[in-house]
Amino acid sequence: MTTTVHADAPSRVGENGSVERVVRADSNRVIALIAGVLFITATVADLISTGLLNPLLGSSDYLVKIFANQDRVLVGVFFGLIGAFAAGGIAISLYPILRRYNDGLALGSVGFRLLEAALYLVGALGVLLLVTLSQDFARAGAPSASYFQTSGALLREFRDQANLASTLAFYLGAAMYYVVFYQSRLIPRWLSGWGLVGVTLGAAAALLVLFRVTGFMSTPQVVLNLPIAVQEMVLAVWLIVKGFSPSAFHSQPRRLRQSTASLDLRDEGRSNP
Repeated sequence: MTTTVHADAPSRVGENGSVERVVRADSNRVIALIAGVLFITATVADLISTGLLNPLLGSSDYLVKIFANQDRVLVGVFFGLIGAFAAGGIAISLYPILRRYNDGLALGSVGFRLLEAALYLVGALGVLLLVTLSQDFARAGAPSASYFQTSGALLREFRDQANLASTLAFYLGAAMYYVVFYQSRLIPRWLSGWGLVGVTLGAAAALLVLFRVTGFMSTPQVVLNLPIAVQEMVLAVWLIVKGFSPSAFHSQPRRLRQSTASLDLRDEGRSNP
């Protein structure tokens, strides 16, 4: 039997390899772009929701104000939901990239950020229940009955605690992907290091609120959360404009590169029986 070797085989292999690298680079760029947009969406939506809801919920006559501004409350809840879904989407979008370097931390970040989103939804439910309570309060002629005041206080506390728990879930999830970012150099280390410092300060603020050292949305909590808030916007712009560092993909662990190559060979074998 005579085996024919095509002269253009090496060039075809080279071309296929080049095409595959280009496709992967484009895929990585799209993932970075999506993650950057989601970071901005989550932050902006959360700021709008907080700006609409907190002045009403924090007032002494909150039931009266909620009833008089129901559309505003519903818009605030709507933006809160957008922020919740965007927050969960961030870790999901980053997972295909991060799992190449640390599958456990990548999966953990997805789990905690999805938990964060779920807890935000729980907090939104508390606000919607306050709207219903305010309607009953108005129909009853705005009485000073303790039933409405007690129920309202419980619902506000329910919403605040759900939001506090969601921020703790956020700090845990974010810390996990910032560790992977720092180890892999997918983004500059000054940026991932900034993220780690920011989530540490934010988590400390959340613990201060949890143990009643300071109040929810108090000045100390806001100040301690500023570093991570600014860092996430810088990270978002970096991902949109520059994407992930190409050198990080070239310096993947040897074991991971061999595993990827093995999977590629298996796929090629299945397509060419």
